[in-house]
Amino acid sequence: MASLSDWKVPASVQPKPEDYGYDLDAALSAVVGVRAIIPADAFTADTLGTERAGNGVLIRADGLVLTIGYLVTEAETIWLTLIDGRAVPGTVLAYDQATGFGLIQALARLELPALPFGSSSAVSVGERVVVGGAGGRQRSVAARVVAKQEFAGYWEYVVDEAIFTAPSHPNWGGTALIGPAGDLLGIGSLQLQEGREEGPPGDINMIVPIDLLKPIFDDLLTLGRPKAPPRPWLGMYATAIEDGIVVVGLAKDGPAQKADVRTGDLLLSVAGAQVRDLASLYRKVWSLGAAGVEVPMSIYREGATMEVRVKTGDRQRFLKAPKLH
Repeated sequence: MASLSDWKVPASVQPKPEDYGYDLDAALSAVVGVRAIIPADAFTADTLGTERAGNGVLIRADGLVLTIGYLVTEAETIWLTLIDGRAVPGTVLAYDQATGFGLIQALARLELPALPFGSSSAVSVGERVVVGGAGGRQRSVAARVVAKQEFAGYWEYVVDEAIFTAPSHPNWGGTALIGPAGDLLGIGSLQLQEGREEGPPGDINMIVPIDLLKPIFDDLLTLGRPKAPPRPWLGMYATAIEDGIVVVGLAKDGPAQKADVRTGDLLLSVAGAQVRDLASLYRKVWSLGAAGVEVPMSIYREGATMEVRVKTGDRQRFLKAPKLH
């Protein structure tokens, strides 16, 4: 049986250097492997696991690596694997809940080229891009942008204009979306299924646009989080159905659970406003104030309508802080 290090993207979808107007191999050498070990008692251990692996992108010559934050949330140990096979330790600098970005500082000299930031807002649907994984061309995908649209996740997350690419990268977490100029347009977050008029659904990647990082970049480096007040967090996992929004899970000891919100509750309104989709739900909650604000909700449970008030929290306070090295 092949080891994890032996896997490759099918040759038919690997990018070819002659198809791009920049040094493809140099750009891909900036993509590193990320392996994180999380304590068993961490808040996210049950949902995200205690061993996580994915990718990251060297964005500064001094060893600063950008990745998708869920890979490194509450990590106590970080290892980075480089294109030449070296493994070096790293430490988590920051994780932004709103965008989903995470920053790692390598604790050794990498001596690799960094990937410059591009403009994610300028990339067009249909544009030819590369979704780069750690390990060079054999672990990267020649793709196209198939959509740019709003994305809402059940974990209280909204991206106004996420980037979607196909074909999908099989190890999508923390991949580099490399644009036509050989610059960084975004970081891979998810694999989703795209409905098609003909044939079975196809897998696509959701990419977090790099433009979301630029306004908060300095704050993440100096403070470990954005300077703005933290958003109110419900600790409630939900999904939209035909009749509205239903609660499908609750964070243990989170604000919603403490307010006696229950799995299976149908959410009718928030602060008097009807909500029909996740994005409108979260935006309504966030509009009420910073973390700690009380959120009135009308819910339907077992044939009865009732009112609850959820005193929101700061999600960051539930997480283990990064260890300083």
